[in-house]
Amino acid sequence: MHRQMNYTDILVNCVLLTLLLLMPSCNNKERKAVVQENRAAKKMLQGVWIDEEEDGPAFRVKGDTIYYPDSTSMPVYFQVVRDTLVLRGTNTVKYPIVKQAPHLFIFKNQIGDVITLQKTTDHAYLSFFQTGKVAALNQQQLIKRDSVVMYADERYHYYVQVNPTSYKVVKSSYNDDGVEVENVYYDNIVHLGVFNGSRRLYSRDFRKQDFSSKVPEQTLRQSVLSDIVYVKSDSEGLHFSASICIPDSPSSYVVEVIVDAQGRMKMQVV
Repeated sequence: MHRQMNYTDILVNCVLLTLLLLMPSCNNKERKAVVQENRAAKKMLQGVWIDEEEDGPAFRVKGDTIYYPDSTSMPVYFQVVRDTLVLRGTNTVKYPIVKQAPHLFIFKNQIGDVITLQKTTDHAYLSFFQTGKVAALNQQQLIKRDSVVMYADERYHYYVQVNPTSYKVVKSSYNDDGVEVENVYYDNIVHLGVFNGSRRLYSRDFRKQDFSSKVPEQTLRQSVLSDIVYVKSDSEGLHFSASICIPDSPSSYVVEVIVDAQGRMKMQVV
């Protein structure tokens, strides 16, 4: 019995020793995972920077944030890690720093172009930068339309209303310096109602998420539900066209919404 206890003690001691040896290794891995930010480089970036070629303001750095002169572009949190400018918006984007001095900042944009910026002390340039709300690029406008159409030898009245919302859609694009910026748009909710006389055949508030089975997730995330318009009526029912669009882009999806005489709805990509 005494001999068995000795073996147990030895086994426990071996396990404890192994755990003690592993602990410093785990701590080292955690330390390595912490991003070492270049505080001196970030401090040197504070201020307003002018594009040498365009002779216009490129951005303003204040604290941990970069502001753009375009009021539709969202401010973005940034870091300087070693010799790289890191922008942490919806996407994390990295720009190699070529040279940095108190009044000079040279970096490469995403396509490899070298961008040269000069720091200015002219306070007049501060008027280009507003730290208030970002202006939305699309107009918030209520749209209503209705009409009477013939379907299966009967009169049907449809009603569409495009309701602007406060739901933000953030779309990434590139400014004149080839730097990725994020623009803000507002999504819509579109109501579709179909009546046969006084009988309400179909009624629904459509959101862009309702089309997730027809539109790729990456596209849907940057899109707005633009509108739903009447197209035609045939043996299948009343056909409507729903437009899911990436703002200021030719990219869009058109999904056909069909409502039949029983009030059943189905969708299909056009």
